Amino acid sequence: MRPLAKRPSNRFPTASGARNDPFVSMYLLPLEVLLSFFAAAIALALAPGPDNLFVLTQSLQHGRAAGWCITLGLCSGLVLHTSAVALGLAAVLQKTPLALNVIQSVGALYLLYLARSTWRAKEQALHSASETGVRFGALYRRGVFMNATNPKVALFFLAFLPQFTDPMRGALSVQMGLLGFVFITATLLVFGGIALLAGTVGAWLARTPHAQRTIHRIAACVFGALALRLLFTMEHP
Repeated sequence: MRPLAKRPSNRFPTASGARNDPFVSMYLLPLEVLLSFFAAAIALALAPGPDNLFVLTQSLQHGRAAGWCITLGLCSGLVLHTSAVALGLAAVLQKTPLALNVIQSVGALYLLYLARSTWRAKEQALHSASETGVRFGALYRRGVFMNATNPKVALFFLAFLPQFTDPMRGALSVQMGLLGFVFITATLLVFGGIALLAGTVGAWLARTPHAQRTIHRIAACVFGALALRLLFTMEHP
């Protein structure tokens, strides 16, 4: 009697089978794609930009823990942008310049407020967040707001993430979600390192009033420059 032929196992589905299962596709992204994307995300996080400058200045002013809170807030904002891209909201936003301008204007006004308050800060305020009365929850919300009010991040994701996706491997929204998670992980590592270094330097500089005043002035100038950058890069209908 001939033995019955074994049924093919579904334990390791193929890419063609993953087309009908969007949750399987996330396991089928090639390792080399994830590694190359992670390397690109690290390079982008290290490149001077609004977010890492924000972490740098806040860590210098309020310490390492404050920088980590800001970092968590910024990464939470990245979750919003990743979701917007995966759900197609970023593409809609791209076609609505007025909405982009309103969001950017709110972010610019907030940065100008931070620049003014930082410029007028007292010298003895350059210590840890706990000593200055700055709550970690407020710093976290500051990071979320800073990132969420920059719609250029979502538009960047809209152009960047699809380069590493493959329609043959399943739902693009799931692939973009996974790539967004990798990008956030890289950002946490880089920005956390910036907060550690800047917070250590800030604690040392806090011993001298002149250094405190200089850091406040630099931070205020950075916030003002970021605000102007948002205002001058707005879309013109």
